[in-house]
Amino acid sequence: MSQGAALTQDEAFARIRLLRSPNVGPVTYRQLLARFGTAGAALDALPDLAGRAGKPYRAVSEQRVQDEIAAVRKSGGRYLFHDSDDYSPLLAAIESAPPILTVRGDPALALRPCVAIVGARNASAGAVKLARDFAHGLAAAGFVVVSGLARGIDGAAHEGALSADGGGDGGGATIGVIASGIDIAYPPEHGRLQDRIAGEGLLIAEQPPGTEPLARHFPARNRIIAGLAAGTLVVEAAPRSGSLITARLAGEMGREVMAVPGSPLDARSHGCNQLIRDGAVLVQSPDDVAELLSGFDGVPRSVVREADPVAEQIAAQVTSDEPAATGIADLLTTAPIAVDELIRQSGASASAVQLALLELEIAGRLVRHAGGRVSLG
Repeated sequence: MSQGAALTQDEAFARIRLLRSPNVGPVTYRQLLARFGTAGAALDALPDLAGRAGKPYRAVSEQRVQDEIAAVRKSGGRYLFHDSDDYSPLLAAIESAPPILTVRGDPALALRPCVAIVGARNASAGAVKLARDFAHGLAAAGFVVVSGLARGIDGAAHEGALSADGGGDGGGATIGVIASGIDIAYPPEHGRLQDRIAGEGLLIAEQPPGTEPLARHFPARNRIIAGLAAGTLVVEAAPRSGSLITARLAGEMGREVMAVPGSPLDARSHGCNQLIRDGAVLVQSPDDVAELLSGFDGVPRSVVREADPVAEQIAAQVTSDEPAATGIADLLTTAPIAVDELIRQSGASASAVQLALLELEIAGRLVRHAGGRVSLG
């Protein structure tokens, strides 16, 4: 396991078990660690937290975690924890950063300047060549190319990066982020490419081994792609495509969003053209991208969407006269509402509201939405 110096094997095991337990997502995981200090202590507290919200609770079994660890090792992978020295600082900066990843390859690649290249699966021949050329040029300039190993633009971006001379850093570098477990190749025809990325670059999965790539996993995969990179380039995309989700996420994270313009006669270009209209930077060559990202100081030139507010950190102490989860639940409906608004309406402290929300989520009664909003599940 790849882990920080202070992380024992027992705590690493407890962290995996905590994250795999019911109703514990990335935000809840971080709040539990902040409140209880260790994953072991958080696991002990879960039944009581859920009980306050009126539901029984059972954490995932130790045997299931042992089986998962064995499967990760069998695949040649290892775990990367959020506080490890080789966990990407850019990825760690986003609100929903994955607490634990499984990886194959060299995690240090994620510490280098990264650019995401994404686009249509059913891309035109010209767009595939553009993606390959952009990735080749950017990798040769020293950037690590991040993409999602999908058909079309993603695959071309990985191949272009791998074919480059990495500007004194060895071969061109690429990171593939997949929506399945680390031991599953998807699409199947990219199996050899996935193995090559694991051998020469870095392969990343958030889902446990054995997990098939379901539709709901792809937006989660996309946030990792956007989170790893200082900027995201969309080469070709239709409206409402997954590539545009990645671009919007990058904009929300305060990263650069770039797009290659295309013919208005081709529906596959409409997404890129709309992005440019909405504030993405128009680029026509790898040099354009390199110029933007080489001087990136955290203030993007693109304005695709304002960043969502960051959720408050849960406080360590809550006084006895603060409202319980049931009181906060009375203010909630199935319509998402900002946590800040709940704090104002309840008259309670931020720490009390966050604790109540945590109890409701562990009990399976709360759903978290983008922008620090919550609703009843």
